[in-house]
Amino acid sequence: MKVLDYLMDELEKYPLHLSLIDPEKQSPEEAGEIAEIAEKVGSTAIMVGGSTISETRLVDETVKEIKSFSSLPVILFPCGVRSLSKYADAVFFMSLLNSRNPRFIVREQAEGALLIRDLGIEPISMGYIVIEPGMRVGEVGEADPIRRNDLSSAVKYALAAQYFGMKFVYLEAGSGAKETVPNEMIVQVRKNIEIPLIVGGGIRDPSTAREKVMAGADMIVTGTALEELFFERRLSSIVKTIRSCKRV
Repeated sequence: MKVLDYLMDELEKYPLHLSLIDPEKQSPEEAGEIAEIAEKVGSTAIMVGGSTISETRLVDETVKEIKSFSSLPVILFPCGVRSLSKYADAVFFMSLLNSRNPRFIVREQAEGALLIRDLGIEPISMGYIVIEPGMRVGEVGEADPIRRNDLSSAVKYALAAQYFGMKFVYLEAGSGAKETVPNEMIVQVRKNIEIPLIVGGGIRDPSTAREKVMAGADMIVTGTALEELFFERRLSSIVKTIRSCKRV
């Protein structure tokens, strides 16, 4: 089964949790152990990526270790061609829609398209939209982060992603953000698009995850929470809370 079909089938049951592992934040062996725990507590897939990856070998080793510890699909979350790995199951083929630099909108994607095809990695198209504060990804991606009170712009970008034919929209506040994507922004985007909505950035506890799902998020991404000591109990609570909610 293709990874996209798997995700859509799982969404028929309940909202989903995706675990994001940055290869530069821990050793490949530690990444494998994190993935094993993520699968144990009910995460749906493992995303692998970060804002500043510069070495394909590190991505390869991380993905291989993850797959040796977990049967969950591994989806690349790339910052560029160097983030691609032949060992992954799929890649979020994403455009940073509110970047000022064409490189992050389409040029890096064009550079990697043939490689993705030749490696046999399943591409899953996604519109990626950075929301204030944006954090490191906003800086590296040269984004004009959408202001937290600018609901209209968020809706317009999200609907543009749908009209481009993208499979998902991702609203990103940035890794480690102290402020998450505003609930009302999620509500308005959800009302205006028909494709699944992913929300990430700064979500560290069950109550915040619940807020985002109740506002309209179909999938919640957590990354920083996985990098903290003794994260298993918290992650388990987050995943259980997400699954207990009904999709909007």
